[in-house]
Amino acid sequence: MDIKQTYNEWLENAVEDKDLKAELESIKNNEDEIYDRFYTALKFGTAGLRGIIGAGTNRMNIYVVRQATQGLANYVLKKYGNGSVAISHDSRIKADLFMNEAARVLAANGIKVYITSELQPTPVLSYLVRYFKCQAGIMVTASHNPAAYNGYKAYGEDGCQMTDVAANTVYDEISKLDMFKDVKIADFDEAVKSGMIEYVDESVYDTYLEKVMEQQVNPGVCKGADLKVVYTPLNGTGNKLVRKVLGKIGVNDVVVVPEQELPDGNFTTCPYPNPEIKEALAKGLELCEKEQPDLLLATDPDADRVGIAVKDYDGSYRLISGNEDGVMLTNYILSCKKASGKLPEKPVVVKTIVTTKLINKLCEKYGCELKNVLTGFKYIGEVILNLEKKHEENRYLFGFEESYGYLSGTYVRDKDAVVASMLVCEMAAYYKKQGKSLAEVIDGLYEEFGYYLNQTYSFEFDGAAGMQKMSDIMTAVRDNTPKSIAGYDVVKVSDYFLRKETDVATGSVTDIDLPKSNVIALHLADDNAVIIRPSGTEPKIKLYITSVGKDKDNAAEICEKLVVASKEILGVE
Repeated sequence: MDIKQTYNEWLENAVEDKDLKAELESIKNNEDEIYDRFYTALKFGTAGLRGIIGAGTNRMNIYVVRQATQGLANYVLKKYGNGSVAISHDSRIKADLFMNEAARVLAANGIKVYITSELQPTPVLSYLVRYFKCQAGIMVTASHNPAAYNGYKAYGEDGCQMTDVAANTVYDEISKLDMFKDVKIADFDEAVKSGMIEYVDESVYDTYLEKVMEQQVNPGVCKGADLKVVYTPLNGTGNKLVRKVLGKIGVNDVVVVPEQELPDGNFTTCPYPNPEIKEALAKGLELCEKEQPDLLLATDPDADRVGIAVKDYDGSYRLISGNEDGVMLTNYILSCKKASGKLPEKPVVVKTIVTTKLINKLCEKYGCELKNVLTGFKYIGEVILNLEKKHEENRYLFGFEESYGYLSGTYVRDKDAVVASMLVCEMAAYYKKQGKSLAEVIDGLYEEFGYYLNQTYSFEFDGAAGMQKMSDIMTAVRDNTPKSIAGYDVVKVSDYFLRKETDVATGSVTDIDLPKSNVIALHLADDNAVIIRPSGTEPKIKLYITSVGKDKDNAAEICEKLVVASKEILGVE
């Protein structure tokens, strides 16, 4: 690709968006800037597109969005003959513009479009795909990335994010297109008049909330519990629906963080609007000191994940990890349903392979089948789909991943912070009526099963040399698998790339019935574990450590030893 030629083509053709045109003019003599914007194109993968907003093939802008949508339109038309697509957006900068541009392209291709009249959470988009029986869906969001980013998540007809196969097919279609000459565009207002673009009626969101409400474990438990909540939507999409559902279940004392209440794609008070990061919760924790609630809820900008903090024994606020919240919710659902006789036969819980092994203990206790899937909520959605095909979807109880994503029920096929916020509050009210805080609940589970500490570490490898280094590390671990780590014997090795699991003691090898993924899990004595996973989208290797101790200090001590030894194995600092 001739980068200068591509830049000149943009200068000549990218004339509709005056901001982009000005941006292009301003970098005319800056070769480094031109190179960075045009040396590659944003790749359409299973997460769709994601990049910095701006002019260029390596940026998010109307031309890149149009080209991607034309590729998606070609995919839908070739696979289904015709069809419909649902689109929504979050609070990101230009998110509504990108939604409208995508709608124009689809309408021009004869594909019916359902769009939302205002920003909505990602799980609502998943619901709309299923509600309208669409062939695909688009959510304009960059999830928890910094404010400079926007993105475009693509969904299949089941309401799950696109599979590798579908995403690759769409990418092939996109790659054939000249983004200025091969994209069809309809007039937006005309498409609305003709019915090719239709705004979703408000009543549809009521049906979504009804489905959320059906997931209550103990309806009415919040009434009379005097539960007080501080809530922050982190300037995203959760504000209306989360507060609405909390009001419906009887949680009326909800104080919203004022600086983060309204949609704002600049995220001025939380540069990284990710509930996994303590800094993102700083304003919420400040307000907790003043309001003294039972708990803090924080939903990320597209409201598919929720983080919480709970009042600790000394009155301070304790951050609860995604693993801990998932464990408590699983325990709450299983124990209450068993006590009320509502636990289905052969119940199913689903977690990702990097999520806490403490769930294994809970599932054993309640006779529940535990399914492990690869990282990515679409794989949890796939389990639901397979159960649905056998008319056994009622067996599915709960699915979660350590990065604060949870789903109860089968009405959507993506993680849902609206239902998770409802269940967290219901659970807190249930235990509060018993005189217990959520801090006591999680500590009680640790006392029963052992203190499972789960920590994640990331190591960056820049540039092409970095990608090669990551590949070399994974090859070295495969070729020279350690026999022990920090004095703990390796008892089992799960290689998700080779799709083989080896029992070290017997040498027996079994197949792993999951898609191929470049992940190695080293299972150690005493239920400790080290999982090594290169990121598919960033030059990073992630290390997931599980350490099991008698108490927190003991688990932390074991974790530190495992981290030091694992770094040595990987050859990183």
